[in-house]
Amino acid sequence: MVNKKPLILITNDDGYQAKGINELIESVKGLGEIIVVAPDGPRSGMSSAITSLQPLRAHLIKDEADLKIYSCTGTPVDCVKLGITELTERQPDIVLSGINHGSNAAVAVLYSGTMGAAMEGAVFKIPSVGFSLLDHDHHADFSACHKYTRMLTSQVLKDGLPTGTCLNVNIPKGHDIKGLKICRQTSGKWTNEFVLSKDGANKQIYWLAGEFTNDEPHDENTDEWALSHNYVAVVPVKVDMTNHDYLEPIRAWENLI
Repeated sequence: MVNKKPLILITNDDGYQAKGINELIESVKGLGEIIVVAPDGPRSGMSSAITSLQPLRAHLIKDEADLKIYSCTGTPVDCVKLGITELTERQPDIVLSGINHGSNAAVAVLYSGTMGAAMEGAVFKIPSVGFSLLDHDHHADFSACHKYTRMLTSQVLKDGLPTGTCLNVNIPKGHDIKGLKICRQTSGKWTNEFVLSKDGANKQIYWLAGEFTNDEPHDENTDEWALSHNYVAVVPVKVDMTNHDYLEPIRAWENLI
């Protein structure tokens, strides 16, 4: 008999043992058959990195009704690739990434392993969603996330997403969430990104630090504004990074040589 349950592929960049991914699994149980392929340890900041110079290993950690969990030695994107092409017998109906410990709003989407995984799902033309909670604590309270992760997963399973598009969902910390806002990515950048220090041999080293500079703090259409006002921010993100508006202005360059 054909299995009619949706197949949900879940990954993250904090590792399969992280509280966030296990909360995500719990929040979507019952919506379909779940397969988890997640890194064997933290892989934050990996963006869309892939492993090319060493083999990947995937170990089956749990196998029970409607839930399989694999630990993978690779990056979040490696996990998605393996999950889709090697570890499932049919293409997943949706890819979920997260719940990340910490924000992936604004320009952080470029660096995020959580969103790299969601983007990879979109590359495979599978509706994909990355979830993040604005709390870096390993023991963060994810209970307020559940209704949003489940609702958005159900909605995307029902309606799908445009080909090549995934969702970047960021959720405020705490229980005073006002609701959900559809937003665009905030314009800004990270500054003061490194702290200079010394190692044991008195050699200079640099620790990643920094603070986000928001170029448009009062724009109510942005994800950072939504989050600062206790709304869940949902930003549709495209795999196609072409600046289509700039194609025509530089078309004349074709005739310069």
